[in-house]
Amino acid sequence: MSSLLSIGKSGLLAAQVGLSTTGNNITNAGVAGYSRQVAIQSDTATQDQGFGFVGSGTEVTAVRRYYDNFLAVQLRNAESNQASLDAYTKQVSQIDNLLADPTAGLSPALQDFFNGVQDATSNPASAASRQAMLSTADSLASRFQGLSARLSEIASGVNGQITSSVGEINSYAKEIAALNQTIAGLTTDGKAPNDLLDHRDQMLTELNKLVKTTVIPGDNNTLTVEIGTGQPLVVGNTAFQLGTSTSPTDASRVTVGYQTASGAFSPLPDSVLSGGQLGGLLQFRDGTMDRAQNSLGQVAAALAVSFNAQHVLGQDQNGAPGTPFFGPINAYIGVNQNNSPLSTATVSAVVTDASKLTASDYSVDFDGTNFNVTRLSDGQITQINPFPQTVPQTIDGVDYTISGSPVTKDNFLVRPTYNAANDFSVAIQDRSKIALAAPIATGAPTTNAGNGKITAGTVDANYLTPGNALAAPVTLTFDKATGTLSGFPPAQDVTVTVNGVATVYPAGTPTIPYTDGAAISFGGINFNISGTPADLDTFSVGPNTSGVGDSRNGALLAGLQTKNILDNGNATYQTSYAQMVNFVGNKAREAQISGSAADAAVSQATAQRESVSGVNLDEEAANLLRYQQAYQACGKVMQVASQLFDTLINIR
Repeated sequence: MSSLLSIGKSGLLAAQVGLSTTGNNITNAGVAGYSRQVAIQSDTATQDQGFGFVGSGTEVTAVRRYYDNFLAVQLRNAESNQASLDAYTKQVSQIDNLLADPTAGLSPALQDFFNGVQDATSNPASAASRQAMLSTADSLASRFQGLSARLSEIASGVNGQITSSVGEINSYAKEIAALNQTIAGLTTDGKAPNDLLDHRDQMLTELNKLVKTTVIPGDNNTLTVEIGTGQPLVVGNTAFQLGTSTSPTDASRVTVGYQTASGAFSPLPDSVLSGGQLGGLLQFRDGTMDRAQNSLGQVAAALAVSFNAQHVLGQDQNGAPGTPFFGPINAYIGVNQNNSPLSTATVSAVVTDASKLTASDYSVDFDGTNFNVTRLSDGQITQINPFPQTVPQTIDGVDYTISGSPVTKDNFLVRPTYNAANDFSVAIQDRSKIALAAPIATGAPTTNAGNGKITAGTVDANYLTPGNALAAPVTLTFDKATGTLSGFPPAQDVTVTVNGVATVYPAGTPTIPYTDGAAISFGGINFNISGTPADLDTFSVGPNTSGVGDSRNGALLAGLQTKNILDNGNATYQTSYAQMVNFVGNKAREAQISGSAADAAVSQATAQRESVSGVNLDEEAANLLRYQQAYQACGKVMQVASQLFDTLINIR
């Protein structure tokens, strides 16, 4: 009777464990990260009764957690990618909306400015037109500065989110390390605390939404958590702390690295912190954000430099040479704080050539012998040669001046266009100083007997070279017998271009062959003489002494709007800006499409995990009924055993 009673009791206890496990599944069905559990039963040892072996009951050998590590890793990776794309999309959408706005974007301000230039060119003597040109220039500067300020606000917000994400990562790392220690202490004989394992897995899930991790199983159900390319975050019960610090070469951004208890900071490359919200923010900042700000600055710098270059070739309303219309564009220079205190090296960089200007940043490094300038967009290296310098060296449209005594590993970050939009300003406030006129005037006297004609003439940058500007008129005389022109300045070379072929006549050449329609230039002055001059016909080239109504330089300034200046002469200001807007728009659209795909991947991975680990309430209800019936049946077995025992006792 005792064996039957024991068998019933074992079944009763097993059913009770089954009911408790099923009840636990039902009550935790809505808990994130919970994995369903099941009580595993096995029969106990059988006993030889002579005629055969008779069972002695059942026992619960384990409460198993239904968990598939492959599916869990797959889901974590999918959620990490989803979080990264979500963070990226939220940020890039702000820039896309800002730059593409048809009223608040740059294009309307550019158009208004050049409309003002064209109006002033049409009415060079009008004070109202000149003042309107200055007003549109101020509006353009305000637009550049406003867009730059908004981009800086977005960048500042990204810095704050990066700092916040790092704090959350540290919290999860500490919690996972503590759970590692607790789980290891409770793991005995292959049995582990299932609920704590679920809780730790959920912490890993939340951590992966912040930064992508690699999880490596260890002894006693502990885990090692790594980020990036193997950098440890959690090892056993030790959590490594991340921190943020201001970039040593750029005070406007934060960097992420290891933070020790003593306060020492060791930065990590942004590239190793991929995935999750942190990875998405860094990808946005280092890619789209930097390119958008640099590209906007590229347009601002190119406009300022090219417009100034043409404006200084003109003559203002007072007859004085033109001065820069816009303020100078100086590159942002970041000095690595780790540079040796013994170093006295300084670097300055000024944008001088709009056509060669790129939207890249540059690293200037001293290797102990030479300074090397590395274009960070593609790694191209240009050596500063010679060093020490005698004159600035131009690299990609930027004049580099390096002075002082460097030490090995000196490093400088040069961002030629990063602050250009913010620094864009109008240097001229007096409308009379707008140089719409050309500094030279040409002419042919009415006494000429032939039909030769001379064009109005233009000047180029060489005209600004000391000694080239005309102080008095130059008279060119045609000699019919020799078919030549004479009277050119004796100290200057003369270039004659016919059908694209240029011939240079050295300074002091007394006569130059005349060709109908040939382009003639000397000392930065360019003009054409055409027709058939008569013997001793003259043509004059001299300073412009009555340029109030002249707008030849204004026409050249207005023509800059449609001139291919940027990208080595392949893009206008507006097409370059449009390319930037198109780039940001494409990135925003790519992020949206990728985000939709990531959402689908998460849904699929979640469904796969739930098919193994999820709680099915219908199934649990069936199990509840099954264990209830088993419990009742085992109770009946014990009741029968009790009745049989009573029968034996009552036998007389």
